[in-house]
Amino acid sequence: MRRPLALLAAFAVLSIGGSAWAQGLPVRIDQATRVALSAPARDVVIGNPSVADVIVVDGRNLLVMGKAYGVTNIVVLDARGRTILDRQIVVSASDEGRVSFYRGPDVYNYACSPRCERTPMPGERDANAYSPWSGPYTAYPDRATAAAAAAKASAPE
Repeated sequence: MRRPLALLAAFAVLSIGGSAWAQGLPVRIDQATRVALSAPARDVVIGNPSVADVIVVDGRNLLVMGKAYGVTNIVVLDARGRTILDRQIVVSASDEGRVSFYRGPDVYNYACSPRCERTPMPGERDANAYSPWSGPYTAYPDRATAAAAAAKASAPE
């Protein structure tokens, strides 16, 4: 009976230690988080660059920026190819100074300090919300078509 309990206790200690080692790096969307390294970095890789990006400030300091909601990872190697840092990055919204208004399936986000202003975020279903990925590209043809129609209507015959 003692052997299974000892194995269970060893497994619990290993799983707690493993989860502490694999803690995520929380990054807020549209914000940056500083990461200090234990050794100078040679290579820095972000698993999914559409979720997070990185700027190497100097050999021992990085800035990780949240670009979109999601989870990805960062791997940093030293000059010998050894892993200095291997962590999961979790990009989420900041709750501080923000209000989300839910109306049916639609979400409307506001930044409040002291007055609330609309701040559309990626993933909102609001057709008028700003989308950094598609908004500039889909709005341009619409504006161009409207401008061409206006020019044609005002042109002398």
